[in-house]
Parts: sequence; structure tokens; C-alpha cells
Amino acid sequence: MQISGGCHCGAIRYEAQIEPERVSICHCTDCQRLTGSAYRVTAPARPGSFTLILGEPRDYSKYGDSGGLSRQFFCPTCGSPLYRTDEEGGAIGIRLGSIDQRRDLTPKKQIWCRSALPWVGNIEPLPRFDSED
Repeated sequence: MQISGGCHCGAIRYEAQIEPERVSICHCTDCQRLTGSAYRVTAPARPGSFTLILGEPRDYSKYGDSGGLSRQFFCPTCGSPLYRTDEEGGAIGIRLGSIDQRRDLTPKKQIWCRSALPWVGNIEPLPRFDSED
């Protein structure tokens, strides 16, 4: 699937080919802290298909619980998380919230569930509103 995306302020834009059947939710504590949320949703880009078309993201490198180096890329202006690469820069995981076509994508699996917050599997009963009330 061909996608496009970028940051909140519009300073960074990209294009890529992804495999929708590989979209996943990660519950690891790194993803919780890096998103400021309960989990992160990622769509892997097909090798060699990711292209920056506008702007220059900043990066932050960290060794994850898996032991591998993970480079996190984000907009230096608005701070939007955009994507990550592995140590070699080959595997690219695009952050779902930055993808223009995100409504067309559904996660197919969850990983690092031992770190999941206890309430994430049961939000359906919570009251729902179409805007902030």
C-alpha cells in the first residue's frame, strides 16, 4: 500500500510502501514513554521504499529491551514522532499517527504485552463522545 504522511506542523513529509497486514501495537515501556500514551502503533515500510520529501527530522537513539539499537525520528519543530529505524537503518517502522491514510489501517497483532497497562484491553464500556465534552 502506498502511503504519505508527516508531522503535525507540516515541516516533515514522507512517502512509503507499507504492508498493512504487518501493522502492530507495541506495549513496551519505551513506546509508552516515547509516545506519552499507553502504546504505539507502527506500520513497517517495505525495504527501500521510504522517502523523505520535505524537511529534516531529528533522531534519538536508544537500546531497547530487545537489546537492539533503535533510532527514533521526530520533527524538531513540533515533536511529532514519525518513524524508527534499526541499528543498520534498514528496517523502518512508521508511526501510525503520522500516516495520512491511518483510518485505512488496522493493527493485526500486539507485542510486549507483559508491559501493557491493565486497562487497555477493556475501553469499550467507557462513555464515547464525538468531541470534547
